[in-house]
Amino acid sequence: MEQVVNEREFDQTKARSLKARMDQIQPTKTFYKIFILVSAGMFLDAIDVYLASGVSSYMLKTGWSTLPLNSIFLSVGFLGLFLGSVFAGIIGDFFGRKRAYQLNLLIFGGFTLLGAFAPNMHFLIGCRFIAAIGLGTEIVTGFSMINEFAPIKSRGRWCATTSFVANCGAPLAMLLCTLLIPHFTWRIVFVIAGAAALVLWYFRRTLPESPRWSINHKRYQEAQVVIDQLENEMKTAQIAQAKQTVKPEMAEKVAAEINSHFVRNLFVAIFAVSAAIVCQYTFTSWVPTLLVKQGVNIVSSLGFSTVMMLGAPVGASIGSQLVDRIGRKPTIISAFIGAAILGLVYSIQKAPAMVMIIGFLLTTCFYILMASVIGVYISELFTTKYRFRGSGIANGISKLITVGMPLFVSWLLTVANATMIFVVMSAFAIIAALVVAFLGPETNNQILE
Repeated sequence: MEQVVNEREFDQTKARSLKARMDQIQPTKTFYKIFILVSAGMFLDAIDVYLASGVSSYMLKTGWSTLPLNSIFLSVGFLGLFLGSVFAGIIGDFFGRKRAYQLNLLIFGGFTLLGAFAPNMHFLIGCRFIAAIGLGTEIVTGFSMINEFAPIKSRGRWCATTSFVANCGAPLAMLLCTLLIPHFTWRIVFVIAGAAALVLWYFRRTLPESPRWSINHKRYQEAQVVIDQLENEMKTAQIAQAKQTVKPEMAEKVAAEINSHFVRNLFVAIFAVSAAIVCQYTFTSWVPTLLVKQGVNIVSSLGFSTVMMLGAPVGASIGSQLVDRIGRKPTIISAFIGAAILGLVYSIQKAPAMVMIIGFLLTTCFYILMASVIGVYISELFTTKYRFRGSGIANGISKLITVGMPLFVSWLLTVANATMIFVVMSAFAIIAALVVAFLGPETNNQILE
């Protein structure tokens, strides 16, 4: 019995020591490498989501697909994202962060390339489903990896900046569709996205395992190797250690408090991420098709979407500046309310200029949410022990809800006009703002072990 107690005390002492060292790590070349390669993966993720939108509207216009098949095409993509998110959560928490992201780009890249040679829409739908599983893994692992390597004081900014880089892919995707699809058909964008994913996979093979995960699983030697490397890089670059403002014992109490509210935090995470993703994906995925139904030709509709999607990097940039300065909750609540109001205003616009302006502002609000909710807040609602599972479940359920959205929107367009789509989106956003306001904790500057 005494030996067991001594081993437990040794584990606690070793874990506290390593966690304290990790909390004092500042950005080094290894962190910048992680940031660049993770952000690049998220960038490809954003490109793929909007390629699906541009491709589906083109295939509808040319008769290669139908509205029901387009709905299935978009839905199976979200179903794949759901499965990928859940698998990533389980694998990441139990078997390591590194394993969770090793195969996702191979799956995504390989099946996206295969889809470029699809002989019919049914084959393309199958490829889309499997490729989306890889993408679902990327969403969970990317932000959580940055969360666990970034300095505590600037964690929100680094995570939100990752979202900013990622969401620069949104306007680029629409621009690619606008410039390439009319000349080379939709297949060319699948070739570009798939090949880029495989190239990125090659460079990401050597990323280190998260020391925080290793400590949590008592793999102290593995954690120490990575922490030693980071500390040596700091010494070489003459970077001072971050000040340790919270004692390990207090951090453990905070972690215990977070874990005791796991169910509440999971509910907040599910509702917040579902509202952000469902509203944003529904709007951006269906704008080209809605414009086509109103008589705007494919090139013009994609041009409209490209201008509006410039709000993506703008919103993500604003979010990255606000989350650490004014806090997570004020940023998220304000963006949800802004999206609700602008959604209703957008639905009554008729003039092309106002459609683009209000659409730009609405997209900006959506991407403040993408940066602050998905990029930062969701990972911070859970400790290291549960982070991937909590994030995976929240992201997964949001994708599962989104699976039915294309079918719901398709049905709604047959019984009502587009205004009802925006009424539903606005109501969802207001409810999400209330959930975060009354149930969500503030996680700014908290040690989340």
